[in-house]
Amino acid sequence: MNKIFEKGGKFYWLHSTVDAFETFLHVPGTVTRKGSHVRDAIDLKRLLILVVIAAAPAALFGMWNVGYQHGLAVGDLRLNILGNFWYGFLRVLPLYLVSYIVGLGIEFASCQIRGEEVSEGYLVSGFFIPLIVPVDIPLWMLAVAVAFAVIFGKEVFGGTGMNIVNPAILARAFLFFSYPNYMSGSSCWIHYKPTEQLVDGFTGATPLALDGPAQYGTGFWDLFIGTVPGSVGETSVIAILLGAAILLWTGIASWKIMCAGVLGALFVGGIGDLAGISTIPCYMQLLYGGFAFGIVFMATDPVTSAQTEAGKWIYGFLIGALCITVRLFNPGYAEGMMLAILLCNVFAPLIDHCVVSVHLSRKAKKLKTA
Repeated sequence: MNKIFEKGGKFYWLHSTVDAFETFLHVPGTVTRKGSHVRDAIDLKRLLILVVIAAAPAALFGMWNVGYQHGLAVGDLRLNILGNFWYGFLRVLPLYLVSYIVGLGIEFASCQIRGEEVSEGYLVSGFFIPLIVPVDIPLWMLAVAVAFAVIFGKEVFGGTGMNIVNPAILARAFLFFSYPNYMSGSSCWIHYKPTEQLVDGFTGATPLALDGPAQYGTGFWDLFIGTVPGSVGETSVIAILLGAAILLWTGIASWKIMCAGVLGALFVGGIGDLAGISTIPCYMQLLYGGFAFGIVFMATDPVTSAQTEAGKWIYGFLIGALCITVRLFNPGYAEGMMLAILLCNVFAPLIDHCVVSVHLSRKAKKLKTA
C-alpha cells in the first residue's frame, strides 16, 4: 500500500478502502496475529468468491428465464437463447447495481469509521439479493431494503462474521413486510395478456400460491429445469443443484444442513399428504418456490447457521419442517422458506448451546461412573 495511505500518512483515513481494492485480486501480505483461525491458504475473499461462482448458474439461467417468460407473453415461441438472456440481463442489471453500490458503500464507510479492514462480506449478500426479489421491484425500495439489511443485519452487530441473521433474507423480509403490494409469498416476474393490451410485468404468486401445478401448466420437469415464473434465482432446481455440488466439493457448505432440510420438508409434507391437507405431493414441495435456493445458499450460511455437527441436523430439519408447515397451514402466505430461515437463524445459538450442554452432561456422567 502507498505510504500516504498508511498510518501517519495524509490519506490514512482511506486506508480501509484502498486495502480492500488492493487485496480483491491479490492475497494480502498480512498474517493472523491472535485468535483461532482456519489453517489454510484460502482467505475470506476467496471463499466468498467461490460462493458467488456456485450461485452463478442459477443467476445466469434466471436471467434467461426472465427473457423467456417475456417471449411467451408476446407470443414469441422461438428458442432465442441469446435474445432472451440479453433481455433478462438488462432487467436484472439495475438490481445488481443498486445492491452493490448501496451495500458496499455502507460497508466501506462502516469499516472506515471503525478503522478496520474491509472484508467484503457483502459480496455474497449483494449477489443473492437481486435473485430473491421481484425483478420489477422499484429501485428505491431495493436501496432502502439493502441499507436496512446491511446496517441493522450486519454492522450493528460488528460486521461480517458477527451477524445473527442472513442479510439477504433480511432484505427480502423488509420488503415483504414494508411493501406487501410489491411482494407476494413467493415473488416473481409474470407476463400475461388478461386483455388485448399486453401487461409488461406483474408481481404476483408463483404456481405455489395457486391450486396445484395444473393451473400453471407446470410439471416436474418444468420446475426442475426452471422454465416457470419465479424470482430470478429460484426457478431452476438443476442450476441450484450444480451450485450445491460446487459448495460441497469445496467444503464451504454443510451437506448435513442440506440433507436435514430435505428430510424435514419431506416429513411434514408426507404428513400433509396422508392427512389430505395438501394437494401437492411432498416431493414436489422441494421444487416449488424458494426451497431449493434457500436450503442450498441461505440455510448453509456458516455465520448464521448452527456450528455443532448434531446442531446442523436439528437446524436443517427445523428449516425444512417449518417451511412446509407455513405453506400448508397459512393460506395468506404461500411461501415459508424466508420465515423458516430467519427463525432458525435466531435459534441457531440456542440449538448449539443445547447440543453442547447435552454432550457435557453425558461426558460428566461417564466420568462419574468410571
